[in-house]
Amino acid sequence: MSDRRILAFALVLCCVLPPAFAQQTLRLAAAADLQPVLPPLLDTFQSQTGIHVLASYQSSATLATQIIQGAPFDLFMAADLSFPQRVIDAGRAEEAHPIPYAHGTLVLWTRNDSGVAQLSLDVLRGPSIRSIAIANPEHAPYGRAAQAALNHAGLLATVAPRLVVAENIAQAAQYADSGNAQVGFLSLTSALTPRLSADGHFIRVPAEDYPPIQQGAIVVRNSPNAVAARRFLDFLRSPAMAQRLAAGGLEPVEPSHP
Repeated sequence: MSDRRILAFALVLCCVLPPAFAQQTLRLAAAADLQPVLPPLLDTFQSQTGIHVLASYQSSATLATQIIQGAPFDLFMAADLSFPQRVIDAGRAEEAHPIPYAHGTLVLWTRNDSGVAQLSLDVLRGPSIRSIAIANPEHAPYGRAAQAALNHAGLLATVAPRLVVAENIAQAAQYADSGNAQVGFLSLTSALTPRLSADGHFIRVPAEDYPPIQQGAIVVRNSPNAVAARRFLDFLRSPAMAQRLAAGGLEPVEPSHP
């Protein structure tokens, strides 16, 4: 076949191929605790499906408000179930109930050079701990969990003047890692990142000290990419991806969950 015929054939293909071959973009509103673990999974999803996921990472409260006000997201993955439920109650979700996809873990983290050798909740009682990073409990589920843990330990009133309140859990990690706070209540996803693993050490806050951080998602009502959104959720909850989430600090939901 001559070069001219090859070129003509290629032009015909470009004209007749359906729009489905164009790259699809899924707009994801993602809780800040997902930022350390999701990007490589998004790359894997795109390589397997051809669907590009454009993620915006913020506090769950901020994202819920944006969606309720009409922000053009297709999928909302929050750090708990209450904020997706707000979206459902506002009539902006396809689901009647949030879809659980993972369980989060709260940790107490400090830099290796912070002077805190034996990290524990009890050490927060003493005056040697001058500042404690925490995500805003009004906006961030991990902030709520930290507040509950402090209250459970009888420490909330004692440490309240020393709390450094961040907008979300990612910012709380930045405060602690930069030294703007001596210790921080962080997500396990943040504590396991290469940077924080090298810079500091952590303990897990006892699970019985705070309500379970069950993370949930909804597909935004009338999303043009609803099928792709559900496909992505199925992908995340597959055994292989659940294992990768667990390695990054998010425990998978039980198989019996929807």
